[in-house]
Amino acid sequence: MEFRISNSFTSSLAKLAGDEQRAVKTTAFDLQMNPENPGHRFHKLGRAQDKSFWSVRVNRDIRIIVHRSRSSLLLCYVDHHDDAYQWAEKRKLEANPKTGAAQLVEIRERVEEIRVPYYIHVETPPSKPLLFDRIADDELLGYGVPAEWLTDVRRANEDSILELADNLPSEASEALIEIAVGGTPQPPIAVPPKTDPFDHPDAQRRFRIMNDVDALARALDSPWEQWTIFLHPAQQALVKQDFGGPARVSGSAGTGKTIVALHRAVYLAAQHPESRVLLTTFTDSLANALREKLKHLIGSTPGLAERLEIYSMDAIALRLYKFSADRKKRLERPQLFRLVSKCADGVEGLHFSRAFVFAEWLQVVDAWQLNTWEAYRDVRRLGRRTRLTEAQRQLLWQMFEQVNSKLEQTNSVSMAGIYLALTEALADRKNSPFDFVIVDEAQDISVSQLRFLAALGGGQPNALFFAGDLGQRIFQQAFSWKSLGVDIRGRSKTLRVNYRTSHQIRMQADRLLGPGVADVDGNADDRRGTVSVFNGPVPAIRNFDSHEDEIACVSQWLSSLQEAGFKPYETGIIVRSENELARAEVAIKRAAIPCQRLDSDIQLAPGSAALCTMHLAKGLEFRAVAVMACDDEIIPSQERIEGVADSADLAEVYDTERHLLYVACTRARDRLLVTSGDMPSEFLEDLTLGQVEHG
Repeated sequence: MEFRISNSFTSSLAKLAGDEQRAVKTTAFDLQMNPENPGHRFHKLGRAQDKSFWSVRVNRDIRIIVHRSRSSLLLCYVDHHDDAYQWAEKRKLEANPKTGAAQLVEIRERVEEIRVPYYIHVETPPSKPLLFDRIADDELLGYGVPAEWLTDVRRANEDSILELADNLPSEASEALIEIAVGGTPQPPIAVPPKTDPFDHPDAQRRFRIMNDVDALARALDSPWEQWTIFLHPAQQALVKQDFGGPARVSGSAGTGKTIVALHRAVYLAAQHPESRVLLTTFTDSLANALREKLKHLIGSTPGLAERLEIYSMDAIALRLYKFSADRKKRLERPQLFRLVSKCADGVEGLHFSRAFVFAEWLQVVDAWQLNTWEAYRDVRRLGRRTRLTEAQRQLLWQMFEQVNSKLEQTNSVSMAGIYLALTEALADRKNSPFDFVIVDEAQDISVSQLRFLAALGGGQPNALFFAGDLGQRIFQQAFSWKSLGVDIRGRSKTLRVNYRTSHQIRMQADRLLGPGVADVDGNADDRRGTVSVFNGPVPAIRNFDSHEDEIACVSQWLSSLQEAGFKPYETGIIVRSENELARAEVAIKRAAIPCQRLDSDIQLAPGSAALCTMHLAKGLEFRAVAVMACDDEIIPSQERIEGVADSADLAEVYDTERHLLYVACTRARDRLLVTSGDMPSEFLEDLTLGQVEHG
């Protein structure tokens, strides 16, 4: 007998209390081991329209709703007795008449209107245009709309579409929202005739076979991590695709880029039993988060874990550098800044600020590992918007040459120098230590890192796979990947379904960015086609005249979350920098909720809210997020603006500061509060189109 689990079951399980969840899991394991055991207390649901729905008793009050046939058992839903029965009475399992995909369809309740003659003339406002009244039934069915919902879909307008979409299968809601915002949905997935309804790609995003107890255990241990089981067809295709060269998956925040990266790493390790796979990301904290997610994904298959390594870029580079024959002493960023500043002091007529000089050395000379005047004279300074004459470059090179000489004399090296040494060593070797390299948060890798990755890949097909969002670039300057031999043109795919962030939060956050973002090589990410799969409250953006008033508002908001049933660990409080942490801590203390301040290790504490800076928030997600202290001169950072040597560089600062606020806002799933306690940041006006609420 095939034993399946539905995403509606895992999501309903997550809403139960801890002891209730444990009891449900025990019953689910027993059902999987022996579904025919007479000890299971099956009860046929007489009022359910789908006669294959049964309930299974867990305890005195909890019931599992299953769909039962001779050849299969599907876990559909779990809840307290009355709520579970009501859910089953309003659902049926059927195959869509056009696509053939298995769907749990909500039964439409109809109320017949009795018309009474009424002769008084009343002015009524004009009704809003219907969105789908001109689309043929066959086309709507092809998008996954159940037959009995066709009438309701035809009556939908801009006010009712989001509520309607919540009641439809995911493929139907995605297509209708895409049409509503002026886009064109992806063509329906074509499958061979007589395909099993559960084998359809759209069905597999909500129903999966559980082959053994370990698979079921992984599915139930962290039911909110539904991506470990249920993948969107577009994600599944990217996981398994043969690209024939370097490839990149992009998409706005919450579209599942990291999910695809993780699944592809596991897929490649499983498909190539002798291979070694590296999954890497920008920081140690993000690497730690990926390791935790990997545990849920691979479960009890330690053979894969032994061949699948997860490190940050710098961590794997330093690990490999340990075996270098001519290792040098690595200088940290503060030491390098002092060295560059000291050399700059010795050059007469150098009128640039120390911040500009260090940035020029770090982002141009060190990044490209330039060792001659000719190389510096001719290099394209991509991302450095301040133009330099040849005479200015000559003056700067006098100083940069001294820096290079000091590094050589002291047998020292920067991190970029380590990457260069590794790149050269890999070029001399016949075999790379890794067969496949998967890179998450790829928008923030540097020149030296990309050179290193290209050498690790060795030019082999499918060796390099990148996942990232140009709209979330907050650490690195833009540069040409193609010039370094990594050409993703024609192999760049965009994910358009947002699973993490509500429609309302996503729409608000997207106002911080343009409709599209392009890299230096012209690869464009069009963000206009993105749709969210669920709704929520409109974000609150509030401005106050004092820190005290802002603190009071955030404290009250945090308290209201607890009253609404939000757990502390489902809440994040985010600020621009460490300078604003104290302000946030006062609000958290007044709300009397446990909270942990996150550092670079990003170890979330069970039972506690999280407080962090915007840079550390990358890769995290919460049901509710408060973004505090969005004051003028805090974001965009006045310190960064003052460090700009030329007005031409201001655009880069403003872009990355916008990206930071976008990252912070899109950490929220259901609720978002953005506040300022002084003159508000100019970004808040962009975020709300001028509709900031004043406290």
